[in-house]
Amino acid sequence: MTTAVPHPKRLFIRTWGCQMNVYDSARMADVLAPLGYAPAEAPEGADMVILNTCHIREKASEKLFSELGRLRAAKQEKAALGERMVLAVAGCVAQAEGAEITARAPWVDIVLGPQTYHRLPEMVARASRAAGAVIETDFPVEAKFDHLPDAAAPQGVTAFLTVQEGCDKFCSFCVVPYTRGAEFSRPVAAVLAEARRLVAGGAREITLLGQNVNAYHGDAPDGPTWGLGRLLRALAEIPGLARLRYTTSHPRDMDDDLIAAHADLPSLMPYLHLPVQSGSDRVLAAMNRGHTVEDFLGIVDRLRTARPDLALSSDFIVGHPGESAADFDATMRLIERVGFASAFSFKYSPRPGTPAAGAPLQVAEAEKDARLAALQALLRDQQAAFNASRAGMTIPVLITGAGRHPGQVAGRSPWLQPVHADGPLDLVGQVVPVEVLAGHPNSLAGKLVPGAQATRHHQPEEEPAPA
Repeated sequence: MTTAVPHPKRLFIRTWGCQMNVYDSARMADVLAPLGYAPAEAPEGADMVILNTCHIREKASEKLFSELGRLRAAKQEKAALGERMVLAVAGCVAQAEGAEITARAPWVDIVLGPQTYHRLPEMVARASRAAGAVIETDFPVEAKFDHLPDAAAPQGVTAFLTVQEGCDKFCSFCVVPYTRGAEFSRPVAAVLAEARRLVAGGAREITLLGQNVNAYHGDAPDGPTWGLGRLLRALAEIPGLARLRYTTSHPRDMDDDLIAAHADLPSLMPYLHLPVQSGSDRVLAAMNRGHTVEDFLGIVDRLRTARPDLALSSDFIVGHPGESAADFDATMRLIERVGFASAFSFKYSPRPGTPAAGAPLQVAEAEKDARLAALQALLRDQQAAFNASRAGMTIPVLITGAGRHPGQVAGRSPWLQPVHADGPLDLVGQVVPVEVLAGHPNSLAGKLVPGAQATRHHQPEEEPAPA
């Protein structure tokens, strides 16, 4: 007589927003794996659904409640079969609007903030035992990273690693200090240990994450704290780790050691996301950014002196309360002066509880629309020009997987551009020389250089002991 093998529980996670949310979603899956949850391809029929939310994007709450409305029907269908779907809302919207979520969508079982997902197994147990929602949106004193399992599902050739969370900057438009809490840096030993595990699992490129990642100051084994520059230098020594990146940075935290790391570390890729938000000193002061246009341009010049091939990305907000036509023109001049390989740009939209939400001189929506269209047209032209400038170059490309067409592979340039070329899939995980044939608006087309030697990265036979 054979014993039936129980079907694994199915977990579906929908993630909105930043790369830190992507990392958090992966760690939530790791936390729930010991309970028998395996990934599901769709929410329909799943035993647990988590919506990991972001409060930065416009209409974040509306998108959440629209999705919750659709999931209510899926939850009811599962109940009709005598089964249960545990529905959870996580992330920054959950942190900011937990009570409203349970009031408007009482079919939600769990509401949890970004600092509490290490307690998910306990929350699932509580939700299964009792009626009503389980709400966990406090900022626990203990570090959540200390309570996460060491074992984690491999992320693949490229991986994210959160090293810093929270923000102490309190920009007038931003909810992050209220939803993620104060700045916190993980200890150096914990970061290095996780990086080694990622490399052992196949990662060849690691992107360090943080709300203000260059504010990193982690406790070090030798006593004093390390800044991000020194941490990058230690990570660059890990065998098999070919490339390093970090995001998102704040101009106020670009110190001399970090800038020097861009000159000293070949594995630190020549691409940096450095949000400026506005090209007007008056608007920057109203935003409480803590830097001027001159400060930003000085940092850019120092970075490009350290690494002449450095490409920059940035964030821009148009229509912040009080922004005049002259202020907007100053932003356009800054963009023309710096030149960006890519950028993210948004219309200002009020976030409840932030200083700018109640500020006078709100800019009319039509004016914000016009300014955003002009700004994005300029940024698109710059991105297209940067991509076109790569044509004719032979560049090292990290192959990450299959391309869009049969017989094609895809990879990343040093400047984070997607690259497509004909080639075999056994190149995945290798850095290969590719001749760029054409630069398209959002990607590069190339061909493998015949006879060129790929850079192979072998993971060590035995994982080194943590520093």
